[in-house]
Amino acid sequence: MNKIDDYENKNVLVLGAGKSGINAAKLLRKLNANVWLNDSKALSKDVEEQLNSNQVEVINDKQTPAILDKHNFDLIVKNPGIPYDNELIKAAMEKDIPIIVEVEIASEVSEAPIISVTGSNGKTTVTTMINDILNQQRTSGKSYVAGNIGVPASTVTPSTTKDDNVVLEISSFMLLGVTKFHPHIAVLNNIFSNHLDYHKTRENYVNAKMRITMNQNSDDFFVVNFDNEEWRELSKRSKAQVVPFSSKGVTKDGAYVENNKIYFRDEFVMNVEDIKVPGQQNVQNALAAIAVAKIMGKSNEAIIKALGTFNGVRHRVQYFLTADGRKYYNDSKATDIEATQVALRSFDHNVVLLAGGLDRGYTFEKLEKDFSEHVKGIVLFGETKHLLEDTAKKAGVSDIKIVDNLKQAVPLAIKMSQPGDVVLLSPANASWDQYDTFEQRGDEFIKLVEQETGRKEEK
Repeated sequence: MNKIDDYENKNVLVLGAGKSGINAAKLLRKLNANVWLNDSKALSKDVEEQLNSNQVEVINDKQTPAILDKHNFDLIVKNPGIPYDNELIKAAMEKDIPIIVEVEIASEVSEAPIISVTGSNGKTTVTTMINDILNQQRTSGKSYVAGNIGVPASTVTPSTTKDDNVVLEISSFMLLGVTKFHPHIAVLNNIFSNHLDYHKTRENYVNAKMRITMNQNSDDFFVVNFDNEEWRELSKRSKAQVVPFSSKGVTKDGAYVENNKIYFRDEFVMNVEDIKVPGQQNVQNALAAIAVAKIMGKSNEAIIKALGTFNGVRHRVQYFLTADGRKYYNDSKATDIEATQVALRSFDHNVVLLAGGLDRGYTFEKLEKDFSEHVKGIVLFGETKHLLEDTAKKAGVSDIKIVDNLKQAVPLAIKMSQPGDVVLLSPANASWDQYDTFEQRGDEFIKLVEQETGRKEEK
């Protein structure tokens, strides 16, 4: 762990007792800071004991400016999801108290070079692909994933060495809370218009994403999707060496596709068809990962082995088994219409789709074209089943079944399918009408398919 004294004897308030907050508090204590942790909810006995043993003082109270009057805080480390118009945050800014996030501190103590990935879509897939490639044919050290992928960076970076790598998925919320963050390689996968309720304007959102490269210099690398003119222009803001990637052959300066083959600076790397996960979006994701891998000196053999066996990130168009000629995919993370559109467009085959879930008050006309072009049969469940039924009928889907839940849906979907078909769970809705999380929903789908087919998930 890099020894830094920036936090020594500083009074630090950590906001939020999630995984990142708790581990940020523990790391700050190792760096000899005085730490208070605030959360409005009562903490579990186990968490309280962890914090007490680390001499972290817990403030169980609402996040109001009154907390700032209790101690002379030098710094606030906030949960990235807490908006900047939160009254406590606004009061802290008025007092000129610096506000950062957990990943900032974690990156400072890392001895391992940091590769960081951001983008509106595909961050988790690109992060995982890079990590898988970097762990191929390795003679020393290890590559680790952390960040927005669900692993707090502060649980990984303190134990890394110079022989390791850390691949950090980083969101726009996180990037607003960094000041010194300096990845050796930064990846911008794409930028659309997301989280405008938080960022207020698209310009703010774009500027937040571009903070990933703000501290890079000419010794660093900025890997950027060149398939969009805006993203090409944004790359000019970076002081790092720009390494582009393109699925449309826009450039040959980095990773690109030509005649269904992938090249890096005119060197043939692999065939597009050898990428195991389907869909054009995964070709772009693979190109980003290949660009990073080549910068890091990885061989084509390592790239082919990793991407040729990569089944996808769990619950994100995740291939998990084949039985009786049918391929099964779990896309439970598709909690909105756009995600299901991406999933359906990943397949040229006939798809038997399982969909439905929480009714958030919107309708599904936008799915009509995708249903028409990709779906041969559909099984619908949950609160939105009849709304989706209306769209499926308009799309001309002839085989439509309505059920109450996944347990009823899975055997029906299998009966409706034939060898060569894809059976896909891509709900286009949140899971909260029947499940606590989309992960629960996806895990149950896999379990039910295993029971019906007598086959086990391919790991």
